[in-house]
Amino acid sequence: MIKSKTQKLRQLKLKIAFKSVKLKGKITQAISLNYATKQAIKLFKTPIKFKIPAREIPMYSNSIKEFVEIEELNKEIMVYRNGNADKKVILIHGWSGRGTQLYKINNMLLDMGFSTISFDAPAHGMSTGKNTMMNEFVICVRKLTELYGPFEYGIGHSLGGMALLNSIKSGISIKKAVCIGSGNSIYQIMKDFVNQLDLKPIIAEKMKAHYDKQFGVDLENFSSYNVAKSIEIPVFIIHDTNDKDVPVSCAYDIHSNLKNGKLLITNGLGHRKILGDSLVLDNIRNFIHA
Repeated sequence: MIKSKTQKLRQLKLKIAFKSVKLKGKITQAISLNYATKQAIKLFKTPIKFKIPAREIPMYSNSIKEFVEIEELNKEIMVYRNGNADKKVILIHGWSGRGTQLYKINNMLLDMGFSTISFDAPAHGMSTGKNTMMNEFVICVRKLTELYGPFEYGIGHSLGGMALLNSIKSGISIKKAVCIGSGNSIYQIMKDFVNQLDLKPIIAEKMKAHYDKQFGVDLENFSSYNVAKSIEIPVFIIHDTNDKDVPVSCAYDIHSNLKNGKLLITNGLGHRKILGDSLVLDNIRNFIHA
């Protein structure tokens, strides 16, 4: 598979960032596990911003763009509105993504006669803030539903898929949902994150304990496989076997806990190319029309 210039730059930027963080992490955990945990938490909630690639410029240019204040977070998010139809779909990007990342899905929905609402999550794209977490994605979805809803459908990618499921559980009313390359267990994500940084496994335990205390509940309550158990509407889970960011096992786990789920497993598309694949787009179109 030939990698685009944007993909190469993204991987280089991530490689440089992780190399620096790994070195600092090895030093700090040798001195203090608690300090190393604090640093890991800070990094865990800090996304990397990437320049909008050329392929997303048309959606960016054609959108009605406006900042929306999220009072609960004391942050402003950039919102992208496309289309004039009364029937609307909300699009939710993933970690270190942008509101224009699902541009091909956006274009398909416009051709189908829908309007779309997407946004740069806090600390992403043009939105304010330096750090964020999934719960802030959910708060943003709730606010946008109040301002622009109701939405007919919701489509989320990666962390956006997890946020979409949690938004439904929290009371957002939509007819159907599509989750593409969605993450699953929050604790497993933390363990993978700690492992990538070559930190000691106990730091993942300390991170989870920190967030359990902060939110007053077991963080796993917000994991996709748990949230899926309470969702009644049809949910389409799409994932690729070659996804290097989120293992395909997540899709099977989420799907097995849904009451009304559909599953599509692709091969060779990875974590991002899947968003523009013609077969995937056709399946989403058919799922919405069914």
